Amino acid sequence: MRILDRYILKSVVSIFVSCIFVFLFMYVVIDVLSHLDDILRQQTHYTLLIKYYLTYLPIMFVQVAPFACLLSTLYTFSKLNHNNEIIAMRASGLSIFYIAKTVILFGIMISLLVFWINDRFAPQAMLETKRIQAKMAEGKIGKKEKTESLINLSMYGSKNRLFFVNKFYPSTKTMDGIIILEQDEEQNLTRKVVANKGVYEDGLWKFYQSITYNFDRNGQIIEEPQYLDEEIMTIPETPNDFLAQRQRPEYMTINQLDNYIWKLSRSGATTVIRNLKIDLYQKFTAPFASLVIILLGIPFSLMIQKRATGISSIGISIIVGFLYYIVDAVCIAIGRGGVLPPFLAASLAHIIALAFSISLINRLP
Repeated sequence: MRILDRYILKSVVSIFVSCIFVFLFMYVVIDVLSHLDDILRQQTHYTLLIKYYLTYLPIMFVQVAPFACLLSTLYTFSKLNHNNEIIAMRASGLSIFYIAKTVILFGIMISLLVFWINDRFAPQAMLETKRIQAKMAEGKIGKKEKTESLINLSMYGSKNRLFFVNKFYPSTKTMDGIIILEQDEEQNLTRKVVANKGVYEDGLWKFYQSITYNFDRNGQIIEEPQYLDEEIMTIPETPNDFLAQRQRPEYMTINQLDNYIWKLSRSGATTVIRNLKIDLYQKFTAPFASLVIILLGIPFSLMIQKRATGISSIGISIIVGFLYYIVDAVCIAIGRGGVLPPFLAASLAHIIALAFSISLINRLP
């Protein structure tokens, strides 16, 4: 590695690490102070608090990493500009992209790290923090958790099936108040199953007190309803599938979300599938916000005047980051409305930011 590259990288990395520690510390302090009344009232043990914030670290890192990248880039290049070092580098024949290549590679590495953490650790961390929050709310430490039940659960299954469940108990793999609607390729209702209770045993669902209705293409019942005191149904959905449906997309890994979308692909739930595809593509594009925001920061840092370098870096980083996330939120909202294809909705803000940053860099003297 060239001496110049080491010089720039050392500055960027040191500021990035410092920003991460400062942001994480401020995040924890602000969160504790904002919930101090609840913590004192519930007499939450300090070990539970420590466990909560340690579990939340991957989520916090994913959220603050882009701003740390932006601030470190702005401060480093604005300082080089302030000391006339950029002029010296340019006078020696180096282009802006060549000067910034080390920072860009650093942004790629941070983006890949965020992608890995966001997919591997963040979903599980979110689920664990929710469980810890529930313990805090109950004020119980070290006691056995109550049996969890999910209420009013709905799910699009394979083979054009729609499931509606009043209560689902993951621990016992049972459900109460079950309605299953089966549709054909044109989304016409063909079959309806109503059962009081369902139990998952040996890889099969066993329903009790079930009534089955069959329908023609006009939605009229064509046979006498069939009542069974006990019925075994060969449906591929497992208790884990129902449990995953209750989770929001951010609680799922890429593989889990992709498999769920595949199961829904023939259900005809176009709006649900479109929104889930946007969430899936966001898991690929969102981590690269660190790289995009570094490219945005480079031209702005070189435009900063020679005075008030630090203050200018902080102010511009806030403005640039704020505008970038506004554009991203607007693109996602338009995509969920069906105006943009899912992949374009998830990546359009990145494309705009990249084009804008490259245009600004090319215009620099």
